[in-house]
Amino acid sequence: MTAGNDRPAVSVVINFLDEARFLQDAIDSVFAQTHADWEMLLVDDGSNDGSVQIARDVAEKNPGRVRYFEHPNHANLGTSASRNLGIRNARGEFIAFLDGDDVWLPRKLDRQLALMRAHPDVGMVYGTTQLWHSWTGEALDSGRDLTPDLGVVLDEPLDGRAFVARMLRRQALSPCVCSMFLRRKVVDGVGGFEGAFRGMYDDQAFVAKICLSTSVVASGECWDRYRQHADSCYAVATATGEGKAARRFFLEWLKRYLRERRIDDRALWRALTVELEAGRDPDASRWIGRLRRLGRAGRRLFVRGGFAGVGGGDPPGAGRVDFGSLRRLAPVSRRWGKDRGGSPIDRYYIERFLAVHAADIRGRVLEVGDDTYTRRFGTGVERTDVLHAQPGNPKATIVADLAQGAEDLPTGAFDCVILTQVLQMMGDPGSAVRTLRGILRPGGVVLATVAGISQVSRWDMQRWGDYWRFTTLAARRVFESAFPPELVSVEAHGNVLVAVAFLHGLAASELRPEELDQHDPDYPLLITVRAESPGPAERSSETGSRGR
Repeated sequence: MTAGNDRPAVSVVINFLDEARFLQDAIDSVFAQTHADWEMLLVDDGSNDGSVQIARDVAEKNPGRVRYFEHPNHANLGTSASRNLGIRNARGEFIAFLDGDDVWLPRKLDRQLALMRAHPDVGMVYGTTQLWHSWTGEALDSGRDLTPDLGVVLDEPLDGRAFVARMLRRQALSPCVCSMFLRRKVVDGVGGFEGAFRGMYDDQAFVAKICLSTSVVASGECWDRYRQHADSCYAVATATGEGKAARRFFLEWLKRYLRERRIDDRALWRALTVELEAGRDPDASRWIGRLRRLGRAGRRLFVRGGFAGVGGGDPPGAGRVDFGSLRRLAPVSRRWGKDRGGSPIDRYYIERFLAVHAADIRGRVLEVGDDTYTRRFGTGVERTDVLHAQPGNPKATIVADLAQGAEDLPTGAFDCVILTQVLQMMGDPGSAVRTLRGILRPGGVVLATVAGISQVSRWDMQRWGDYWRFTTLAARRVFESAFPPELVSVEAHGNVLVAVAFLHGLAASELRPEELDQHDPDYPLLITVRAESPGPAERSSETGSRGR
């Protein structure tokens, strides 16, 4: 990044996981670039080796130009989540990615930036990648070039949708992530990487999203080297035989993606259909052929059983409900969807609630457990405090129990309190809410969420308890015991499909947006509450009313 320039031309996102053997080489290859106007974002995905110290040392020695990031609680959330963390914090007009075990050649940024500026309507540039099947640390053995595409005009814009169809027909190779060079606005426009993927096909899904939204340029030049070693995601997936299932998951995801965005491209759909049917067993393929001959309307009625769209339609008759994968006595996952490559479904509603009320997250803010949401959604935050009920949390600035009163908490000190999924863990939530009222400044706001329909959190149960599940009426009654009713707003989020998916531990990314956004008040998966402390005039009136 050139001196005096707060916004570099290029943001380089390097994600890594236990790659102490290789990380310094990756970092050095960026410092060796002939183009110097860049910043580096080093994102740790929960490493347990020396790579964390390497990254922190580089950031400390290069303040402002190199920054280090990690997930809350040093969690391992996968490559997609790690790259997205880098994207959110990037300041450059362009973004380039590099895994911690790969390296760039010195002219990569110079050449790709020149191509991008020569084609202002193009969203991505990529080139040939050099692969090798073993790595000694000294020699490039078994090296070969991975040509990005076959039968296309290089260095000229390619139609993105046609390119995705070629990838599906295996007439084109998806570019390696270390070869991609993208416009930041295009990356933001498609929402970054897909959290549903952890390992194989995360790059392909991202490439598909990019190409479906813009044109791209493929070059015959080689700008990067991709290591294929025994510990890589690709090697592990290949050794465990997960490749076929991973491709099937990718194809099904792409089918949903095309439908959700109403992309009607005949060649693309034909290529996708051929690939999907190639992976089915013969009996299934025969039945699909028969259903097609029934016609579009008949097929929709037969397959969906009257459940077309989010509205529900006519329910199936008695004995005709097909539970499919959900006919099981144990949930699909007990980890809230975190082990399925995505975030928990309730977090989808929590984050949307906080985004809507971001203007309330200002001044002095108190958050429980850590300050993740304050940093992510805060606007005009002057000071952040982290509350924890027990000693031992290194991020806590205040150790106190809300349910035990405000003796250890400053009175009238906070402009906002963020309280997500906490009150159900307290034996006396009413007492905690009264404490909240006392620590807020006049006009201060509590942004709270509580569980409606949910499994028991065994981790919390064993430490301090998991006591309650709320309805909107229960949440309103608790908060109105301390706040004026007209300053309390309560909403329910979710529906029966979302509730079933959440109880089975599916991830939010496994549901469609229109399914998540349909709210049925009789099936409240999550309850959100905004409660405001009255201003000085309102407090005076309130006190007078109580005196009478």
